[in-house]
Amino acid sequence: MKKILFLPLALILLFSNLYVHSAYAYTYGDPNKEELAEVYKKMLIELDKNPPDYDIAKKHFLTIKEEVDMHMGPEPAKIILQNLDEKNKDEAIKNLEKLLVLNIARRLENIEKNFAEYDTSKRLLAKGNATYEALSPKIEAENSNLNKELKADFDQALDSLGNPGLFGVGKKEANLEAFKESKEKILSALQKQFNLKSLEVGHFSESATAESSQKKDWTDISNLRNWLPLVFIVILLAAAVLFAVRKKKRNS
Repeated sequence: MKKILFLPLALILLFSNLYVHSAYAYTYGDPNKEELAEVYKKMLIELDKNPPDYDIAKKHFLTIKEEVDMHMGPEPAKIILQNLDEKNKDEAIKNLEKLLVLNIARRLENIEKNFAEYDTSKRLLAKGNATYEALSPKIEAENSNLNKELKADFDQALDSLGNPGLFGVGKKEANLEAFKESKEKILSALQKQFNLKSLEVGHFSESATAESSQKKDWTDISNLRNWLPLVFIVILLAAAVLFAVRKKKRNS
């Protein structure tokens, strides 16, 4: 009888601890890595060699060319590949950095469009933040104060998304105007820092539906649907305990 009672209580304590961690450990978590940022870092390694390995750098870039063309139009990839073919290291890196800034703009713009969808917005912001982290060392070297300000702006943008809580508990309302303010500060600073005339990235199609169709981690406890099987198990265990208690009373 004690074993029957112990199991559901242990599960309830476990779920409570998970919820507390979810509600108060308000971080970017481990979103899907931003592939463009990862390729950029790999390319820097090759371009920083003496002499630079343009062929390997080009191979890395070609792995994301299709996605870049889809979201940014064909011009950025065409220019970067031309830089690599001409063995122009400085221009290649310069244009790669601009491409990352445009990617951040793309992510933030789509958050605003899908702001009511918490899971999608948080995932997009994490991707934008991952892209910024790839640029952060360069900005830190040139302007450490700006780097600190931009990191704070990303944190404020995250805070503005609010938190749906669990079954409404710990819920925090989202603030679209606060997000717009953070977005404007981030993009204005990056545009100025990297001397971009415009942050227009051409036509691209990225919606909440497209993002949500990606594979999701079933352990994402911010998603209510992921709790339903656990709640169902707890209810079954509670019913089993109640049945055992009543049966014991009848037999006593």
